[in-house]
Amino acid sequence: MLKYVNTGVVFQEIPDEVTLSINISNCPCRCPGCHSSYLWKDVGTALTPLAIDAFVMEYGDDITCISFMGGDADPKAVNSLACYIHERYPHFKVAWWSGRTVISSKVEKTDFDYIKIGPYIRHLGSLNSKTTNQHMLKKLPDGTFIDITSQFWKK
Repeated sequence: MLKYVNTGVVFQEIPDEVTLSINISNCPCRCPGCHSSYLWKDVGTALTPLAIDAFVMEYGDDITCISFMGGDADPKAVNSLACYIHERYPHFKVAWWSGRTVISSKVEKTDFDYIKIGPYIRHLGSLNSKTTNQHMLKKLPDGTFIDITSQFWKK
C-alpha cells in the first residue's frame, strides 16, 4: 500500500505546470545525499483514490498537474492512481518522479504525462545540473516520449 507523508503545490517540478506534489514514503532507493530521507520510512497516510479526491477538492482550482514523488516500492499502485486521475479528472496532467534508472515493467508508461527517472547522485547533481544522470521525459500527443531535461538547466 502506498502512503504519503505530505503534499505541496510547487512550480518547478514539472515545466509549465502548477503541480500538486505528493511525497510518498517507503522509498527503497535510499540515494546517498537524498534531501528527503524522511521518506525512506514506511510512514504516513494511505494514498488511495479517496485521498486523491480530497486533494482535488482542496487544490483543484489551483493546479494543472498531480505528481507522485516516489512510489518505487509499488509502481503498479502508482500506475493505478495515474489511471484513476486520468479517468476521473482528465483535465489534470499526471507525473511520476522515480528514483529508478529504468521504468518498471509493471507500469504502462503512457498512463503518465511526465516521468522523471534516475537516482540522485550527489556529484552529478539534480535535474538542474548539466551533468545529472536524471532524465525528465514528456509524453507527446502520439504517445511517444521526449527527454526535456535540458529545460531544467540554468541558462
